[in-house]
Amino acid sequence: MKHRILLAAMVALAFSLTGAAPAMAAPAKCAGAAKAKACKPAPTSLAKKKASSNKKSVKVARAGQNAARLTSRGKRVLAGKLAAARRQAARAHTAEEPLTLRVDAFGQPLLNSSAFYIVNQNTGEVLLQRGARKVMPIASITKLMTAIVVLESRSSLNETLSITEEDIDYLKGTSSRLGVGTRLTREEMLQLALMSSENRAASALARNYPGGRAAFVEAMNVQARLLGMGDSRFYDSTGLTPRNVSSPHDLSRLVMAAARYPLIREFTTTIERYVHVDGQVKLFRNTNGLVRNPDWNIGVSKTGYISEAGRCLVMQAWMGGQPLSIVLMDADGRNMRVVDAQRVRLWLGERPELLAGDRRRPPQG
Repeated sequence: MKHRILLAAMVALAFSLTGAAPAMAAPAKCAGAAKAKACKPAPTSLAKKKASSNKKSVKVARAGQNAARLTSRGKRVLAGKLAAARRQAARAHTAEEPLTLRVDAFGQPLLNSSAFYIVNQNTGEVLLQRGARKVMPIASITKLMTAIVVLESRSSLNETLSITEEDIDYLKGTSSRLGVGTRLTREEMLQLALMSSENRAASALARNYPGGRAAFVEAMNVQARLLGMGDSRFYDSTGLTPRNVSSPHDLSRLVMAAARYPLIREFTTTIERYVHVDGQVKLFRNTNGLVRNPDWNIGVSKTGYISEAGRCLVMQAWMGGQPLSIVLMDADGRNMRVVDAQRVRLWLGERPELLAGDRRRPPQG
């Protein structure tokens, strides 16, 4: 009996152990589709966060490696793109701002330019001025005189000129889209110098003048004396040197003189032009955006900038049937010279009596 009781106890113990074993082993081994879903461990939010963190770490590490691989040229390209994007955003912001006209206690417009001179070319009446005889650097306004000297030389406009190492700007370090070896006609060089303010083109024009640069600069100063520009001195054909100086009064005379040349009128008001350069077709645009504005009737235009001169703009513009010589010097913002020109136009639009003079064509002498 004792043996039977002992055997029964052992069998019961064996069954109990056998029943527990599958329950304990279930997490490691599940049979059937129903059990598979129940047995699959659910990922915790902590695990997700760790996985995401690991991925971000890998991306950051890869980005750092890529940045380290950038060459100095690549970094300059990226910096240039960022700067261009900032300039574009600034221009867009400025364009969106409404143009307002503010006047002083005497009813004259408040302009940003430190010196200006607006005169009716027909009557000689000065409509607006400040610092008219102030002598200051004129930057690329110089190129109007460069064009006059080139045209007065009667040199062939079809002659091919080349850009050389001598035309590279080592004074200000400005860039150019005309590489060394570029070959263009004198006429093309003249247009790019006037329309797009290409310094290498202006330099090549002076270098290829009969007698070279020294003779060209002398001819510039002779022309200044002939035009009665007593406040003006020229030392190069580009305007990169701050030694090229003049006054708003003198520059008004230069604008009127430039307006006598059909080619200068055409080239300074051309909106854009495609030119074959080094086997490529490149688009060159006018540096004065107002030539694209249908509200303006511009006969002559030239912009200028170096740090010593600030932002400058000279134009011959027709308003109320009258040709006006507009000189705006030393504006302290990229677009302020254009804003000043627009303000002058608004101001004169509100005072038509100022333009009710003799409506003869501009004097040609």
